[in-house]
Amino acid sequence: MRKLQSQGVHHITLVGANRQTSIDFWEGVLGMPFIFEQPNLDVSDESHLYFDPGDGRLITIFTKEDRVPDPRRTSTEPGAVHHIAFAVSKATFDQAIDRLDQRGIRHSGVKDRGFMDSIYFNDPLGLTIELASYRFEPPAGFTHADVLLEAHKIRTGRGDYNIEKVHLADAIEALTERSRDSLSADRSPKNPY
Repeated sequence: MRKLQSQGVHHITLVGANRQTSIDFWEGVLGMPFIFEQPNLDVSDESHLYFDPGDGRLITIFTKEDRVPDPRRTSTEPGAVHHIAFAVSKATFDQAIDRLDQRGIRHSGVKDRGFMDSIYFNDPLGLTIELASYRFEPPAGFTHADVLLEAHKIRTGRGDYNIEKVHLADAIEALTERSRDSLSADRSPKNPY
């Protein structure tokens, strides 16, 4: 038996209301270019809209003109999608509250997640959206996931409850040291002053 090895999210498809609500939210609020549209090939009276969330992957929406937005929170029952998180730069994150407030969109305010900062709000159909901004950049040749895995090992090895900035910094140092050679025989911390 062998795995079906994933290589990333190809796309996420959501059931939307009418076409313009989807365009106004995904492109008009979140800045995702509306790049493609065709009929839903499984349901002929629906349209299938495609948006680029910024990494060349896709968010797609099934729309139907007689469906109206229902802002009540989507299901949080087992098997349901709780929320979708999108990466934003620190510069954008720092302006998110003001930009949401300008539109009258209720939000959570900034939430400290230890390794990132988050803001939550609902789309016009009640799906919770998270804007997430990492507090670190991975060293060259590594991903955010590599740093988080290393930080997790450090955190649990120390018996700490959750990931904090010190775990991230120590993880970045450890990954860098393991991946980069040095002419120094002793690479331990020093105080040259």
